[in-house]
Amino acid sequence: MSDVLAIAEHRRGALRDVSYELLSAGAELAEETGRELHVAVLGGRIEEFTRSLSKGDVDVIHTVTDGEEFNHDVYTQVVGQLVEELDPSVLLVPNSVNGQDYGPAIANRLDRPLVSDVTDASFDGETLSATRQMYGSKVETTVEVEADRVAVMIRGGEWPGANDSSDPEIREFDADIDESAVRSTVKGFEEVGGGDVDISEAEVLVSVGRGIEEEENIALVEELADALGATLSASRPIVDSGWLEKNRQVGQSGKTVTPEIYIAIGISGAVQHVAGMKGSETIVAINTDPNAPIFDIADYGIVDDLFDVVPALIEEFE
Repeated sequence: MSDVLAIAEHRRGALRDVSYELLSAGAELAEETGRELHVAVLGGRIEEFTRSLSKGDVDVIHTVTDGEEFNHDVYTQVVGQLVEELDPSVLLVPNSVNGQDYGPAIANRLDRPLVSDVTDASFDGETLSATRQMYGSKVETTVEVEADRVAVMIRGGEWPGANDSSDPEIREFDADIDESAVRSTVKGFEEVGGGDVDISEAEVLVSVGRGIEEEENIALVEELADALGATLSASRPIVDSGWLEKNRQVGQSGKTVTPEIYIAIGISGAVQHVAGMKGSETIVAINTDPNAPIFDIADYGIVDDLFDVVPALIEEFE
C-alpha cells in the first residue's frame, strides 16, 4: 500500500483550518498503514504555507507554483498529475466548496472510489472504513471500501488541527499545465452581503437564534459580540427572516464553524444547526427551555431569559 496524500486548502492568502485537520486525519491513516504522509500546497504564499504545514507527522510537502486562486481546470490538472506520479493509496481532500468541485473530478478521471463528507476513517487491513452522516446528521452510516486506491473527502471540524512542529522534506512539483484547457480565470473579487466577514475563521462566535423574537433585538447580541471581541453569527431562521446576511449562517445549509468559543443565544439546537457547530472547542448555551437539544452538546448551559442574561454579560465584559 502506497502513501497518503492530503491537499491543503487556502483562500485569499491564508491557509484554512481544514488544512491542519487534514494533517491529523492523514497522520492517523498513514500510521495505520505504516506509510508516509505527503501534503501538497498549490500556489499562494508557498514559503509561508510550507512553514505552517510543517506540523504533526508530515513526511513530505509538495509545493506547486500554480493555483494562487482556486480554479477548477488548474486544480484538476495539477492534483491529477500529482496523484498519477505519487500513486497514493489515499487521496485526502477537504469536503469544502472547493474540494467538492475538484475532488469528484479527480476521482472520476483516475477511476478511484470516492467517499465524501467523512467524519471518521480507519483501515482494517486493506479495507477502508469511513463514517458519514446523512439526512441532516440524523443518521450515521459506515461505508467499507475494498480498493487499493481511494479518494476521501473529510468534513471540517471533525479532527483536531495538527500542532506539533515537524521537519518534512520539501519537494517542488513542476506541473505541466495545458493552458488551452483552462477555460476560466479569476480576475478579482467583489464583496457582497456582509463584506469580508468569514465566520468559519472566527475564534469566538456569538450566535443568535429565533429566541431573539424581533429583528431590533439583535442589536443586544451585537453589543455582546463587540464586548467580547467576537463575530456575530446566526441560525437559519434569522437568515431566512432577512435579519442577517447569509454569510452569517451556521449549520448544514450555512457554514461549518470550529471556534474556540461558541455562544448560542436563543438557539434550540436543531440537528441541522448542530451539524455546523458541534466541533467548537467550548459551547455555551443560553435558553429558557431546559430540555432544548442545544444543552446536550453544551459545555456550559444557562437556563434563563436571554434578555436578562445578555445585558449582565455585557456589563461584565465591557
